Formats: sequence, structure tokens, C-alpha cells
Amino acid sequence: MRTGRLRTVHPVLWAGWASLAAGAVLCVVGWYGVSGERFAERQLPYLASCTIPGAALIVAGAVLLTHGRAYAATARVEELYGLLVAAEPEAEESVTAAPIAVSGELRMVPGGTLWHRADCPLVAGKAAAVPVDGKLLASGDLDPCPICEPDAADS
Repeated sequence: MRTGRLRTVHPVLWAGWASLAAGAVLCVVGWYGVSGERFAERQLPYLASCTIPGAALIVAGAVLLTHGRAYAATARVEELYGLLVAAEPEAEESVTAAPIAVSGELRMVPGGTLWHRADCPLVAGKAAAVPVDGKLLASGDLDPCPICEPDAADS
């Protein structure tokens, strides 16, 4: 579901991309300067003024991009959480509006571990479902279904 607000790019992302671009340009200029000099003492100024700051800008740009993307992801999660919280009361009303099963007849599936109401969605329409034996209920071998929540007094 889209909201009406415009999606904007966080300024930290712009700063990250700009820093990466500037760092790449400085590294290329430093490499070009170093490659044209034969002696190491003439290469050092290019390393000090271009390549090292360029590498630092590349690292800073990567950090800024990571932070900006984390910020964008956090903002999106907060927006989705707000939508979820706004929709929650409607969901509760629909769940509690009608009981799932109301039949007084109890059924079980042979080999199963639960007993159900006859109109429980887990056994409704299954030919294998048989009426529950009172001895099984008394022995405690079967547990009540958590969906239809049958009562032993129904049998």
C-alpha cells in the first residue's frame, strides 16, 4: 500500500555518492601523476595530495552509503509498523465476531492426538473422523483442539 507522500532520497546517500565520486577522481589523478614520474621522491607529493585523500573519501563514501541505506530501511520498517498498528483493531473485531465451531458433537481422527467439535475446520468433511469415545477422553490420551476449543462436557 502506497502512501501519498513523496519518496525522497536521504541527504546522507547523496553525500555518500559524492564522496565516492570525488575519491575516485582523486585516486585517478594521483595514479596519473605517479605514473609520469620516474623517481620516488617526485611521486610522494601525488600520493600525499591525491591518492591517500582519495582513498579516505572512498571509505567515507562507503560508510555514508551504508548509514543512509540503514536509515531508509529503518524509516520503511517504522512506516510499515504504523500501518500494521492502524489495521490491528479491525483484525481483532473480525476474529472475535463469530466462533469457529459450535457443534456439541465431538469427533477425532483415528491415530490423532486431538479431539474436535464436529464442525471444526480440521475434521469437517473428513470421512475418517469418528465420534470420540468417552474412555479416551477420561484417560487423557487426547488433548482438546486449540482451534475449536471443545469442552469435555459436550460429549
